[in-house]
Amino acid sequence: MKFMFARMASPELEVALGAVGELLAAEGERQAIVVVGDATLNLLGLVPRLTSDVDVIARAFKAGDGQMQLERAEPFPTQLQRAIRTVARDLGLAPGWMNNEVGAQWIQGFPPGLLEDTTWRNYGGGLDVGLVGRRTLISLKLHAAADRHPGSVHTQDLIALRPTDGELRDAAVWVRTQDLAEEWPVLIDQVIAHVQQSHP
Repeated sequence: MKFMFARMASPELEVALGAVGELLAAEGERQAIVVVGDATLNLLGLVPRLTSDVDVIARAFKAGDGQMQLERAEPFPTQLQRAIRTVARDLGLAPGWMNNEVGAQWIQGFPPGLLEDTTWRNYGGGLDVGLVGRRTLISLKLHAAADRHPGSVHTQDLIALRPTDGELRDAAVWVRTQDLAEEWPVLIDQVIAHVQQSHP
């Protein structure tokens, strides 16, 4: 199966993730990742849009008490890197179709309650994928929109999520901590105002 231009909707994402999980399981491996961005919006059915990649914001593991804990996404373990490359080759995807570039957000701290806001799906037996929930997506999209401009695709995603005024206020508390630039709070307020005006 080849994906033209490596643009994926939910069915193609499911196949690709399943293939990675099967390869890991064949090696006796099991890896857990937390995914954000368009892939999550797509897989959760929140915003239907083709995507070219899967953004991994963190990896996860079970601590001694059995509770899931987060760790930095980079670097990917060797077995996971190998599975990603193999699936890219077999399905005609870009080499970086699954990447951890967004994981740099770890340095600044994740939105509060990210792990509690994550639902888990298993693919192919060897890959557990955590999909961040609506609350976390609102925070991340508000951050991305303020970092770009009010008319960006991130703002459109935020509008599609239809956040309440309270949800926007809660998200803004975290987003304001992510940049010390003097104009940063103003940019956040501009995005919030744009989103609020877009709702009837």
